[in-house]
Amino acid sequence: MVLHLVSRWPVWLFRWQAAYTPGASVQQKTWAGMSRAAPWGIVGTSPLVCRHSSSTSSRAPEVVLTHKRYPVQRLPFSVVSEEDLAAFERMVPGRVVTDPEQLEASNVDWLRTVRGCSKVLLRPRTSEEVSRILRYCHERNLAVNPQGGNTGMVGGSVPVFDEIILSTALMNQVISFHDVSGILVCQAGCVLEELSQHVEQRDFIMPLDLGAKGSCHIGGNLATNAGGLRFLRYGSLHGNVLGLEVVLADGTILSGLTSLRKDNTGYDLKQLFIGSEGTLGVITAVSISCPPKPKAVNVAFLGCPGFAEVLQTFSSCKAMLGEILSAFEFMDAECMQLVGHHLQLASPVQESPFYVLIETSGSRAEHDAEKLSSFLEQVLGSGLVTDGTLATDQRKIKALWALRERITEALSLDGYVYKYDVSLPVERLYGLVTELRARVGPRAKHVVGYGHLGEQSRARDGNLHLNVTAEAFSESLLGDLEPYVYEWTAGQQGSVSAEHGVGFRKKDILGYSKPPEALQLMQQLKALLDPKGILNPYKTLPSRA
Repeated sequence: MVLHLVSRWPVWLFRWQAAYTPGASVQQKTWAGMSRAAPWGIVGTSPLVCRHSSSTSSRAPEVVLTHKRYPVQRLPFSVVSEEDLAAFERMVPGRVVTDPEQLEASNVDWLRTVRGCSKVLLRPRTSEEVSRILRYCHERNLAVNPQGGNTGMVGGSVPVFDEIILSTALMNQVISFHDVSGILVCQAGCVLEELSQHVEQRDFIMPLDLGAKGSCHIGGNLATNAGGLRFLRYGSLHGNVLGLEVVLADGTILSGLTSLRKDNTGYDLKQLFIGSEGTLGVITAVSISCPPKPKAVNVAFLGCPGFAEVLQTFSSCKAMLGEILSAFEFMDAECMQLVGHHLQLASPVQESPFYVLIETSGSRAEHDAEKLSSFLEQVLGSGLVTDGTLATDQRKIKALWALRERITEALSLDGYVYKYDVSLPVERLYGLVTELRARVGPRAKHVVGYGHLGEQSRARDGNLHLNVTAEAFSESLLGDLEPYVYEWTAGQQGSVSAEHGVGFRKKDILGYSKPPEALQLMQQLKALLDPKGILNPYKTLPSRA
């Protein structure tokens, strides 16, 4: 096998030809800044399309009410009265929604697996308005469901019963941005993609990137401690958030929008609310540190013959690319088949059992080109990678990312989806997919696995997005999946929720990842900050600690 490199950066043209042997055809593969003409048949919608804009049709069957599908009892909260509606109208005039048709979308999660029956939605614009609403609800014992972009995966963003929906959609203002430090201060209802555009115009980027960026709100990202596609490079929101403004259950405004990286004065209270899913307080504003925008970005999309080769490619990648490595994603062959079938996204490489997407971000194109060239030569020459393509311009980079980002959208078009988001040691990461395929057999349409490898400078764990699709919801199939998935994960010392949160769907399985003492302390914190339990009830914490 001979690898010929012609490094004319940024055009980047690689040609790889396998030596001819009798009875074998000459195999020619092309690496290019532009992909090969035939495979780049990516047509249709933008890769940045809102994740729930096309996942369902007007003919989709009605979603069963959550309290009818799941064993959950309504807690003794008050019921919204005409007097309550009049009070809310005085607090947020013209922004009290009671029309059932307008409420429908906010009562159903975008996966269409859970549905509440809220009769009222409030749309405040300021923290002061949120404070007045919560103070009133606290006095009246009215349950409240905070809601951002409603792109959550675990039923945490929609009511279970008739909770009041508190939408942050109108809290969408950028308060300030510091051009030297890169510190952004904004309201919680800002859409992630719009924030990305705002800071990129000033030569910075958001430390967080998600497939749902066109719909999700930064407040919801914080409430669920979303991980996303830049976790490998920039870490979790726990490290990037400098301060929060939060409204507590009784209406108290906890103002902590500091811009200080170093502040060692007492308890770091903001960390309590990151990942609390609206159960301890409603996040209304954030101060977040944004890294400088990389001057050179490259994306390689590679085919691998097996998961062992995926892991070896990742090890080589970290060793050889080092500081410029910003993302390493993997997906199996069934994922590629689904995005091709449902979204008409064509593969840019030959069919493979696994695919990896590697992104590099650096400050000097020539330096990155040299490192990437050495890496690609090694993985191709050793057989870890059998085919691939490279993109250096934004249009083709977005097209390659679409293959990964829109897997969830394709799955939602395949039928009812059972979704699992677990973290596992990398060497066992795909084992769960293999075992589950054998366990459920033909009763599932597809069992697929994709996700992220590594945690910043360590390669110890990975995040697996395990998805099982079927024609319709089945109690029998669910019984084969749960608690098996959670028991298997716990047996490998993994976590039952890597980045999607807990919400309604996972609240009673926390014991697989947390000891009783931790669950008890969580219940005590909830009782302290929300003694009446009005904030996002039935979510995040087990029914019995």
